[in-house]
Order: sequence, then C-alpha cells, then structure tokens
Amino acid sequence: MEQQEKYCLDCGKVIRGRQDKKFCDDACRNNYNNKQNSDQTNYVRNVNNALRKNRRILAELLTGQNETAKVKRERLAEKGFQFNYHTSTYLTQKQQVYIFCYEYGYLPLEDTEWILIVKRNTD
Repeated sequence: MEQQEKYCLDCGKVIRGRQDKKFCDDACRNNYNNKQNSDQTNYVRNVNNALRKNRRILAELLTGQNETAKVKRERLAEKGFQFNYHTSTYLTQKQQVYIFCYEYGYLPLEDTEWILIVKRNTD
C-alpha cells in the first residue's frame, strides 16, 4: 500500500517519520502555534501590562508604612493610570466600591476629585 506524502503545516516541506507527524521539527511546530495564538497573546499581554502598571502606580503612591493615601484623580492619570483596568472590586457594608489591582486598591471619594489608595492585607 502506497503512503501519501505529508507536508509540514508551517514550512510546507515533506515530513519524514511517524504517520501522525504534522511538523518537520520543533521550530516549525513552535512557529505555527505562535502564529495561531499571536492575536490572543498580544491582547492578553497588553491587558497584563496595563494591570501591572496600575499596580506599580498605586504602590508607588502608597509609600512607607502608610496604610492609606489620598491623591487627586488627575495625579493618577498623569502617571498613566488606566481606570478601565482592574482585577477585582470590593463592596463594603456602607455600599462603597473599592477597585483593586491585585492587592492595591482605591476608592473614589464621593463628589470630589480625590481618591483614597489602600493596600489589602495579604497575610
């Protein structure tokens, strides 16, 4: 019985070896899979970068042993804080919504341009 030639899904070269092989080598397999996932990977990378930057900004503004800090919303924006990106929210019994980027969070203070920055106890 004559076997039909198979071709690498990435480079198109004839494949030698096992019948179920799809790629001629690991480099072609990696290249093919990277191309398949590049759109999703770029989106996830951009979101993760925004979250890490937001966390870094909050950590920088909450210095030393302070448990809280008050800053103007404008100052966060000047540092490049992206208010659309956060990891979680926390609703208090008083119906206040804290917005968190990992363990650092903030509470927009009602009817003002001030924001209260906090750090969640992770112990």
